[in-house]
Amino acid sequence: MVRNVADFFPDLQTEDFYLLSGLEHGMRFSEWVATEKLTEFARLDDEEVEYRLDRCEDRGLVERKTIQYLGFRLTFEGYDALALRTFAERDTIEGFGAPLGVGKESDVYEVRSYKPLALKFHREGYTNFREVRRERDYTSDNRHISWFYTARKAAEREYEALETVYPDVRVPRPIDQNRHGIVMEKLSGVELSKAKLDPDQAVGVLDLILDELAKAYAAGYVHADMSEYNVFVDTDGVTVFDWPQGVPTDHENADEFLERDLSNLVGYFRRKHPNRIGDPDVGDVAQALRDDAFATVRDHR
Repeated sequence: MVRNVADFFPDLQTEDFYLLSGLEHGMRFSEWVATEKLTEFARLDDEEVEYRLDRCEDRGLVERKTIQYLGFRLTFEGYDALALRTFAERDTIEGFGAPLGVGKESDVYEVRSYKPLALKFHREGYTNFREVRRERDYTSDNRHISWFYTARKAAEREYEALETVYPDVRVPRPIDQNRHGIVMEKLSGVELSKAKLDPDQAVGVLDLILDELAKAYAAGYVHADMSEYNVFVDTDGVTVFDWPQGVPTDHENADEFLERDLSNLVGYFRRKHPNRIGDPDVGDVAQALRDDAFATVRDHR
């Protein structure tokens, strides 16, 4: 997706971004924006709108549909282009690199700045918008919500969580956020699901992760989506990432989410290292984390 945008990004002109911004504005009110509305939203005359629509459609930044009227909307590539322009204008990023990870709900790429960084674009809602709208509470109070709104709110929530817990918790250092994009520290290490731990390391690594969750709770946040896919293991410790579903500790379901996080982690380690972890009491571990009294999972078997 965004790799294609980066290739022709330098060729985009100011008026192209006027059009893309106009569509972004119009999609707050309707999924498909009527052509005649774009002169108002983009502040371009009719002839310029037609020219810019053709340019942007050729590059996959917009798409059209004839319903009761001829309508246009941004593609995610168009939304990517708007975010990239903002990051470039802020001097947050200077160039674009290779993909670091492409998943169902986000794409992560290396970007160039004063040092290599990571750019994460949220994709929530692009292919499964109805499901996301039903399950994610940050869309529950809105009648018309574009999938851009869903992705942007996910990025805002994740960035807020990172800013709140960093540097007390080992998370990627947050650097900038715009629309559905977050620029952050590039992680080193190996995803826990792919790490080849010595069995003697199992309890120690689990303790490190639980200690980070305890620090996050003390800082005011519960991750709420913990699994072996959201932890990087390195020689100097662990890093917990992917925080878009994080909730403040005063959230009505925070305790439930915390215990679910712990159940997921303990369950993973029990499956991978059944003779090392034992059968810790997850509720007891959760209480120790809330009380800032956690030392080791061994104390809760």
